[in-house]
Amino acid sequence: MPNEVHRGACLCGAVVFEVETPLRDVVACHCTQCRKTSGHYWAASSVPHERFRLIRADGLVWYRSSPTARRGHCGGCGAALFWQPEGEARISFSPGALETATGLQTEAHIFTEDGGDYYAESTAAPATPGARLKASCLCGDCVLDLPAPSGPITACHCVQCRKASGHFSASFDVPEQSVHWQRRDGLAEYRSAAGGTRGFCRSCGSGLWFRATDGAFSVEAGAVDGPTGGKLAAHIFVAERGDYYSLDDAVPQFAGAEP
Repeated sequence: MPNEVHRGACLCGAVVFEVETPLRDVVACHCTQCRKTSGHYWAASSVPHERFRLIRADGLVWYRSSPTARRGHCGGCGAALFWQPEGEARISFSPGALETATGLQTEAHIFTEDGGDYYAESTAAPATPGARLKASCLCGDCVLDLPAPSGPITACHCVQCRKASGHFSASFDVPEQSVHWQRRDGLAEYRSAAGGTRGFCRSCGSGLWFRATDGAFSVEAGAVDGPTGGKLAAHIFVAERGDYYSLDDAVPQFAGAEP
């Protein structure tokens, strides 16, 4: 039986790739870098270079996130796509970018000690009452502060959020006028066909915020430095979730938008 070929792409279509089976099962990483890059936490499968093909790379931007690895994202829409360790003949890619069922499962969660205080199972100390939250991208070109605590946090599993984050997103609502930008040298925006706008850092690809068509504004929970003071309150659009993970945290789930 011939190997299967899966095609993946960013939100705007400026980066398209193919991977050929067999693929490694998915590893979810909760390290600070992956949380900032994705806006929640990242998940990745991997494949040897000889079974990976870039079909279109017009928008591909590489950011050296450490002395030993670099991360690839789309400079047009901010989608988190790749992780390439130096000297390795394999590349890690976002299963959320794949356009068909993956047939994979999540085999491990790593760096969970760096996970968010808003996770359902978290026992982290709460945010300081009355203080402002600081949020930033991975490279430091975008820094903002906003009122604390964050309040309820919503995880979205829609196709757009999965492509943008590489896994699924987690964000909280905040009045946009209450956000104070300390630095936004790298800030870029992408407006989807549905009319919503996503803010991200063009340099490192970190997801930062989303503005809905009605003006509602939300900040990615993984972008916050330190405790958010919030808790995961709902999973929405679970009818579109990836086939490689399950939801077993007892948080309410909705097939579409939250009623």
